[in-house]
Amino acid sequence: MSWLGITPLKKFPTPVLRPMAPFFIAGLVIAYGVNTAQNAMMNSDEFKNDPRNPRAKSSAH
Repeated sequence: MSWLGITPLKKFPTPVLRPMAPFFIAGLVIAYGVNTAQNAMMNSDEFKNDPRNPRAKSSAH
């Protein structure tokens, strides 16, 4: 595609997904670990009845 005689977007066979795959996998592992830690902390005895806890037993208003 030519725009005023200039080709702005050339297609180059640059690999993007394969070199970045370890970083995507590491991100998923970190996200899973953070999710597991958050769930464990929310279910601990210290924060089980904290009103800031979304899973806290709500009292009748």
